Amino acid sequence: MMTKRDRIKASIEGKAADRSPVGFWRHWPGDDQSPGSLAGVALAFQRRYDLDFIKLPVSSVYCVEDYGITHAYKGSIMGDREYLTRVVVNAGDWLKLEPLDINRGTYGWHLEALKSLIQDKDEHTPVIVTMFHPLAMAAYLSGDDTLIAHLRQHPSAVQAALNALAETSARFARACIELGADGIFLSARFASHELLNAAEYRRFGRPADLKVLNAASKGWFNVLHLHGPHPMVHELADYPVQALNWHDRTSDINLKQAAGCFAGALMGGIEQTLMAQGTPDQIAAQAREAIAAMNGRRLILTPGCTYSLAVPEANLMAVRRAVEELPESSAGSA
Repeated sequence: MMTKRDRIKASIEGKAADRSPVGFWRHWPGDDQSPGSLAGVALAFQRRYDLDFIKLPVSSVYCVEDYGITHAYKGSIMGDREYLTRVVVNAGDWLKLEPLDINRGTYGWHLEALKSLIQDKDEHTPVIVTMFHPLAMAAYLSGDDTLIAHLRQHPSAVQAALNALAETSARFARACIELGADGIFLSARFASHELLNAAEYRRFGRPADLKVLNAASKGWFNVLHLHGPHPMVHELADYPVQALNWHDRTSDINLKQAAGCFAGALMGGIEQTLMAQGTPDQIAAQAREAIAAMNGRRLILTPGCTYSLAVPEANLMAVRRAVEELPESSAGSA
């Protein structure tokens, strides 16, 4: 039997594995606000379902809290925290943002949580750290509408802020890899055609993204996560990552299409809505379909994104068991 690490590496390289790797993730409101509980729930969750990797289950607020935003959890079914205050209101506020010392404050205790998790986990279980690309960080600091308006009306000010945010993120990414993380999971929410056009993304998104990914270049399991119904898969297919995760079931590009332009592993196959509203049999059918579509290779079976806190236990077990219950002839077929 292959180790979890070897199974994922085989998928990245397009080689046969004993079965498709599998993973899923959720938010842990409350537990994601201190290092001990964050590391604890991440490890317990992976062990409960025997998942092939650990994705550190951070809240989005962690990447901007040290810049001064305030937040609270108010019962979101997805486990998200709400932003109570923003830092950027006027265009001039962008120019006040500077790179942070990632060894202090919220960044610092997340590194502490990562260190604890790496010490306690099985050595063959990869761990990746969720990060949010600088454009998303800028939106958390200002709100989506303000960011997009300022990006078009005051591009120089926004660009200066993105440079500072990218430097902070690059420092954090590098520190995570140096601590022993196997890669980062870079969530690039604004790399979607319903938010920005391709030219805007080339100017404001790509340089900052690449700065962060280059800082994580010593990782072997870096993941790019894209959002929305119209993700920029083709435009970002050359990013230096080993895996791509997106809403493949509900976007305008499916697994086979993405496999034609991206060379690494594809993370998907299960629709998030089905996770909460479907039956175990329906989930198993989606899993079989996805694995067959990829001929048993290059697929890490996952949902497209974070799943709802209301997902039944039976449905989570259905995702995990799906990769074990396929006929032997399906695993690693050419």
